[in-house]
Amino acid sequence: MSSDKTLRHTAIYEQHVALGGRMIPFVGWEMPVQYKGIVEEHHAVRRQVGLFDVSHMGRLAVTGPDAASFLRSLVTYDIAGLAVGEGHYTVVCQEDGGILDDVYVFRLADERFLMVVNSANADKIRGWAQRHLAPSLRATMEDRQAETVMLALQGPEAIQEMGRVAPSVAEGVALRRCTEAPLAGVTAFFSRTGYTGEDGFEVIMPSAAGVDLWQHFMDIGIQPCGLGARDSLRLEVALALYGNDIDATTNPFEAGLGWVVSLDDGADFIGREALLRIHEAGVRRHLTCLKAQDRGVMRAHCPVLRAGRRVSELTSGGFSPTLGVSIGMAYLPPELAALGTELEVDVRGKPLPAQVVPRPFYRRPKA
Repeated sequence: MSSDKTLRHTAIYEQHVALGGRMIPFVGWEMPVQYKGIVEEHHAVRRQVGLFDVSHMGRLAVTGPDAASFLRSLVTYDIAGLAVGEGHYTVVCQEDGGILDDVYVFRLADERFLMVVNSANADKIRGWAQRHLAPSLRATMEDRQAETVMLALQGPEAIQEMGRVAPSVAEGVALRRCTEAPLAGVTAFFSRTGYTGEDGFEVIMPSAAGVDLWQHFMDIGIQPCGLGARDSLRLEVALALYGNDIDATTNPFEAGLGWVVSLDDGADFIGREALLRIHEAGVRRHLTCLKAQDRGVMRAHCPVLRAGRRVSELTSGGFSPTLGVSIGMAYLPPELAALGTELEVDVRGKPLPAQVVPRPFYRRPKA
């Protein structure tokens, strides 16, 4: 366990330690990377259900008559068009179209929104938003991270388990939708979203009640899951990890995120003109999925080779417990990004054959 006293702890920290979680430093927080083991936790989420403490994620509440237009000026997607109870994934870009963060925006009421941001970027995005919140705008922003807990219940049995504690939520909230409902004497936020490729819920509630909810799920035998499984699960469904697959040097179109860029709703937003130019000109590289064709584990930053010549490097990589093979992603020029293209990945000096495959690597079976 880290002895760095500057690391922050979520309200669930003592429970992680009591459960034997292996704690590591992660973007300023001390978080569990695993409990029983990454592969076992990964399989629990794919086959049954698992629970993550994601309280390190940033949570910004934006309210007021101009809340919608203010947020629309910050993000690439037309979130002003969201219905109450609807959420959407989007990105925050800088003026040149580079990605500052990928976020999820939920509309809780006509004039009330919640924006969930990556933990590594929480301070940066809060400051970016504050700098662009003009005094003339009738909107306020409040950071809810310190006073709340955020949990992610994920897996094929997640809806069933949520139904035991919040039946109206489990029965009434559709995919990518959200609601607020009473739970354990407090008002909790529920969204049917996640970062694993499985069905499930993310829950935000006051810290003390959140600790109790975590403990309830532990008492009924739900598998706690750490950062390791969270990463292997998101990689299998090719979800971008900020700082690896996307950052300020990448734009949404080359990252395969053009579907979160609204250019035709008439709204202006930071980076719009640059993204319009990029969209019209086309991109010179694509974030591409690679699957190993032999034994070996590809990792982030491994060189990608074509006929022995370096053409890129992996942005993410690892072993897929579900597929039983190593997988990774890399930015490749269009001529090499075609499905079936044969490449090699340099794994500690040894070339590992790899092939370009469809994105994502894994899709959950339809119910």
